[in-house]
Amino acid sequence: MILLFKIGFLDVGWVDLIDISLVAILLYQVYKLIRGSIAVNIFLGILALYLIYLVVKAAQMELLATILGQFMGVGVLAMIILFQPELRKFLLLIGRSTEFNRDNFFKSVISWRNRYHEDFDVHQVIEAAKTLKATRTGALLVFSRESDLKFYVETGDPLDAEVSKRLLLSIFNKNSPLHDGAAIIFKGRVKAARCVLPVSENDHLPAHFGLRHRSAIGMSEITDSLVMAISEETGRLILARNGKYLRGMKLRQVEQKILEYLHHDETEKWDEIPAEEESEEAELK
Repeated sequence: MILLFKIGFLDVGWVDLIDISLVAILLYQVYKLIRGSIAVNIFLGILALYLIYLVVKAAQMELLATILGQFMGVGVLAMIILFQPELRKFLLLIGRSTEFNRDNFFKSVISWRNRYHEDFDVHQVIEAAKTLKATRTGALLVFSRESDLKFYVETGDPLDAEVSKRLLLSIFNKNSPLHDGAAIIFKGRVKAARCVLPVSENDHLPAHFGLRHRSAIGMSEITDSLVMAISEETGRLILARNGKYLRGMKLRQVEQKILEYLHHDETEKWDEIPAEEESEEAELK
C-alpha cells in the first residue's frame, strides 16, 4: 500500500481514502433513501452506537466492548427487521437502475442537501382551497420542504408544473382523471398528481374521517411533510403534521401554517386539536 501520510499511529494510504469515500457515498445514499421519514432517526442512532463501539474497542475497554459487541452481533438482523420497507425500496432502486445512473450519482455527490429556497406563492394554494371548499370538492395536497418524496411521486402521474390556482382546480375537478389521489408539491412545483399515500392506522381518529383524511394523517406520520385534506362530503379542511392534525381554521391561518412549515418557523405545538370546528362561513372568510 502506498503511504500518503500518518496521523499519530495511523498510516493512511490511497486505498484508505478510496475506502472512506465509498463508505461515505454509500451512507449518503442510504440517508437520502430514508430522509424525511422516522427511519432516519433510527439509522442515526444505530450509526452512533456503532461508532461508540469502535472507540470503546480501540480503547481496549473489554467489559463495555463485550456488551456492545453482543448487541452489534445481532445488529444486522435488527436492521433488517426495522428497515424492511426501506431495504425493499433500496433493492428495487438498484434493480431498476434509477438511483445509481450517472446523472443522479453526480447530482447526489454535488448536492449534499436539498432545502426549500425557492419562491412559492402560497396564496395560489389558498385561493384554490377556497374554491374547493365552497364547491365541496375533495382534495389532498402534500407539501415537502426537504425531500422530493420520490417513492410517492412514482405512484402517481408526473407533472413538474408551477403551482397555480387553475392547475390545482383542474387536478381535483371531479371529472378529471387525476383527482383521485394526492398532489405533491416540492420547491414550488407540483411534482405529481394521483399519488397513493399510506393510510393511518390510528384508532383514535374521529369516526367521520374518511380515507382522504386518514391518508393525510398517515403521510404525516411517516414523512416530514405537511398535508392538507379537504373533505368531499363537508368541504372542511384539515392540516396534518407529525401524525397530528388541525381543523376548524380560517384560510389565513392555514396560509400562515404552510408558510411556517416551509420556512422552518414552526413555533406552535400541534398537540392541541380544536374540540369544535368552525362553520363553513367562518372558514371561508
